[in-house]
Amino acid sequence: MKGLTEIAGLRVGHASDYEALTGCTVVLCQGGAVAGADLRGSASGTEELPVMSPDHIAPHVHAVVLAGGSAFGLEAASGVRRYLEQHGVGFETGVARVPIVPCAILYDLGIGKPNVRPTREMGEAAAAAASDGPVREGAVGAGTGATVGKLFGLRQAMKSGIGSWCVVLEGPLAGVKVAALAAVNAFGDVVDPETGKILAGARVSPDSREFADTARQLKRGVRSGFPRANTTLVVVGTNAALDKASAQKLAALAQAGVARTIRPAHTPYDGDLVIALSLGKERADLAALGVAAAEAVEQAILRAVKMAPTIGGVPGLASW
Repeated sequence: MKGLTEIAGLRVGHASDYEALTGCTVVLCQGGAVAGADLRGSASGTEELPVMSPDHIAPHVHAVVLAGGSAFGLEAASGVRRYLEQHGVGFETGVARVPIVPCAILYDLGIGKPNVRPTREMGEAAAAAASDGPVREGAVGAGTGATVGKLFGLRQAMKSGIGSWCVVLEGPLAGVKVAALAAVNAFGDVVDPETGKILAGARVSPDSREFADTARQLKRGVRSGFPRANTTLVVVGTNAALDKASAQKLAALAQAGVARTIRPAHTPYDGDLVIALSLGKERADLAALGVAAAEAVEQAILRAVKMAPTIGGVPGLASW
């Protein structure tokens, strides 16, 4: 299982700084992809989201960038645009080809060096490293400094990262694929939707393996000590043919996977975003694609915490 790169035409590349504990992840679709976005929560940091609106003139995007570094990390997208321009990729204007590159960031300034963030050069390096091989998971790329369960701050949080998964439809829809890549930096806890048990999240003390249960603590009136410093970023890809309005709806349906695995999700402290990319000519009912997308997002989020090692003094499941 390669994850998001199971979708023909998509390549994924990472660039990571393990001293500063930050990085960026690039999803290249150089042939162009129909895209739609769905944004939840109130703490987002984005660039070029309007290009995915159904009424925007640009028919395709050519890459998606996910980056750490808070708003500073948006700079990484400039490097991806430069890489694509050098390869003759972009929206034809008659004078130049302009690469269309939406970007979204997450906040990781608290775990590493806050004055070191993803740069244009890092974005260009991630684009150059992109391949259609199995997606690297765990503390890599935009997930290098990602954490979850931050109700009581980083000392009682857990490490997270990047996860990816693909769902293949069956029966008359055989051949249709929906895949997801998630950079999980949630305020809430990550739970197994099958059992409802917390896999990674806020702990009752810095040395404990017992979970505090963020949702329960919030209902008891506990106030967050680490607000406005979170976000789960997801890219969904499919080989089904969609227009921009349908891609936007697919992104919205995929958010169900975020809600089922992160508790609580879409909070005032998160900027949860799903971007859906359509490549290919397969035909499928949008409702069926939405079910598959939510499942792919669930599994990608679970893998993001399961594959994350202990880094920066924050424990990860891969090291427990």
